[in-house]
Amino acid sequence: MSTPENIDGPPRSKTPLYAGIAAVVVVVLVVAGFLWLRGSGEKKLTVAATQVPHAEILEFIKNGQAKDAGLDFDIRVFDDYSLGNRWLAEGDIDANYFQHKPYLDEQVADFGYQLHAFPGVHIEPYAAFSEKYRSANDLPDGAKISITDDGSNQARALALLASKHLVTLPTDGPVNVHTIGNPKNLQFIEAAPDLQAKAVPDVDLAILNGNYFLDAGYTLKDALIVESLENNQYANFLVSREDNQDDPDIVKLNELLHSDATRDFIKERWPGGDVSPAF
Repeated sequence: MSTPENIDGPPRSKTPLYAGIAAVVVVVLVVAGFLWLRGSGEKKLTVAATQVPHAEILEFIKNGQAKDAGLDFDIRVFDDYSLGNRWLAEGDIDANYFQHKPYLDEQVADFGYQLHAFPGVHIEPYAAFSEKYRSANDLPDGAKISITDDGSNQARALALLASKHLVTLPTDGPVNVHTIGNPKNLQFIEAAPDLQAKAVPDVDLAILNGNYFLDAGYTLKDALIVESLENNQYANFLVSREDNQDDPDIVKLNELLHSDATRDFIKERWPGGDVSPAF
């Protein structure tokens, strides 16, 4: 009995082949889509900022110059200074805009953050406010003074008081409420920066950061003492991590923060000098 030499077996299923091809196609499309999104600017920066004036300045840029430059970014508003650099160091945000060099230096020394500061954008003069007195000269001995509890800004606040001869500063070493000369026996009440505006009605004098007095509705016209802009080291700037300082979008945002249009916006938005360009 002869046996056929060419007998076809059962037809093989092509399903595994098609499934493999489909999987490859999906991977290619995902990778291509990711690259397209990055290239088209859809992967946006996240920048943390305090509301006034930082977020306002960023909104001005976002709604105008940034569109023309092909740049988009999200703004995360916050009011607790301790969060801005922590978020940045941990990678939760790409950059922040709220601080000056003495504060950044203090944070880097305390926490070891590896951060990069770009050039100064604006200055918010420190100022002292009172609802009880019209002049710093009227403050009585033993007056209650509300002052920030953060080191770099406390030294700044005390320098403001020294400018009116209310205290004397040490010639060297740290400057804080424990190291100054206090001829009027002023009573210092230390509190977080974001609580200073609320303290104004309850004390004889409260010393506020610019962003907080603006947020509370005060202006420099209401202040008893105003910090000088001359040789002022407290310009606020954009900050990134050291590992993303060359990111093209961050570099572009810094350029827009220093544009003529941004300078003009700051001058027009705060004509009384509550916020002044630093470039």
